[in-house]
Amino acid sequence: MKVHLGTDHAGFDFKEVLKTHLTEAGYDVVDHGALAYDALDDYPAFCIAAAQAVVDDQAAGVDALGVVIGGSGNGEQMAANLVKGARTALAWNPEISKLARQHNDAQIVAVGARQHPEDEAIAIIDAFLAEPFSGDDRHERRIKIMGDYEEQGREAL
Repeated sequence: MKVHLGTDHAGFDFKEVLKTHLTEAGYDVVDHGALAYDALDDYPAFCIAAAQAVVDDQAAGVDALGVVIGGSGNGEQMAANLVKGARTALAWNPEISKLARQHNDAQIVAVGARQHPEDEAIAIIDAFLAEPFSGDDRHERRIKIMGDYEEQGREAL
């Protein structure tokens, strides 16, 4: 599986640890930045690039998910969700991470590097990457409602 990463300075050090962890676990890791530590960089471009790559890969039939990392994960989630077709979930524990995949077919997880010890953040991400979407009709229906609204706006409701 391909895993796209995006972060700013707040998640930079953790991203480097995560890249090693994921590569050793057999994932094909793609780093969309930040590529160097810069205390004044801005997360939106990195997170949008990672999310767009996930959406593009999935549209092409490539098995891909994404991880966006920041201090809190909030802004990173918001930026990634600006990409049409992206479903990014902010996760703060492995159970929420699994539910994001099972129920929402989230393709991207957002994690706050300043909110968790390293091992806990890795556990959240590992849980996300390992969990499949359930495919239950009720979840499919709800995802379709969101997708229709994204495409058509209020008329879809």
